[in-house]
Amino acid sequence: MKKVFIDGESGTTGLQVRERLINHPNIEIISIDPAKKRDEAEKRRLMKEADVTVLCLPDDAAKESVKLAKEEGCRILDASSVHRVAEGWSYGLAELDVTQRDKIANAQFVSNPGCYPTGVILLLKPLIEAGLLPANGDYAINAISGYSGGGNALIDRYEKEPNAPIFGVYGLNFAHKHLPELEKWSGMAKKPIFIPSVGNFRQGMLTFVPVELGEGVSAQQLHAKLAEVYGKEAFISVNDYNVIADDAAPFLTPHDIDNSNRVELSVFGSADGQSCLLAAKFDNLGKGASGAAVQNLNIMLGFDEKLAVEL
Repeated sequence: MKKVFIDGESGTTGLQVRERLINHPNIEIISIDPAKKRDEAEKRRLMKEADVTVLCLPDDAAKESVKLAKEEGCRILDASSVHRVAEGWSYGLAELDVTQRDKIANAQFVSNPGCYPTGVILLLKPLIEAGLLPANGDYAINAISGYSGGGNALIDRYEKEPNAPIFGVYGLNFAHKHLPELEKWSGMAKKPIFIPSVGNFRQGMLTFVPVELGEGVSAQQLHAKLAEVYGKEAFISVNDYNVIADDAAPFLTPHDIDNSNRVELSVFGSADGQSCLLAAKFDNLGKGASGAAVQNLNIMLGFDEKLAVEL
């Protein structure tokens, strides 16, 4: 048995990590007394006792906990956004490339990916690396998340207030905190335009990347490359070209994969062959947060990465 301490287990991601780990056959959860959750000495004690500490904290609090972990020589999986492009941290997207699982397995510090970047990186990175899309292209990314992606405050707004908006766009200062992560790990050579939004549903996420196709490149080629790269992945599937996989035709919806760690990728091409839409569908609390965290824990601790990942 391995021990895991969840620092911040009362938050949205922390609660879901805990729910998954309760069913893990090889992991014991160790918890802090709520009255001592800000007690530095108690945190140090639990970090030293744990094989891995998972940080499910706001960014500033995560920085403080990482300082403690570094002083104590502890292993950390950080679900905050502060270390996703930091030196000395392994990026916790196992499907990033063929070397990433080994990096995660051997790392002291692993950063869990952001929800929005997960879908975009899985779509763009293999296509840019293959030369099918330009690294220096002008990319515009649109996305919608269930309101649980905004944490407890936004959940309360949607579930307790009668007039919560059906749909809302945000990040309109073009400086969303996910932008450095999106740019670095996708292989883009310059910052994209990123427009996130929230809908009046609890869980689910869609990310979209519309692209104009270069000379000699077809949407079918993009689809074939994604199918080749992810053909053996347990959690990623590529839908048939120009086909919506669920029963909501003609709509591509963010629904029907709640509590899973799955990602469904799609490619839709225009009739004239000049344009296509790349899309990723997944659960913002699953592969976008806690599902990915448990997958990373499994890799860090040497277990089958599918153990207890899905609720």
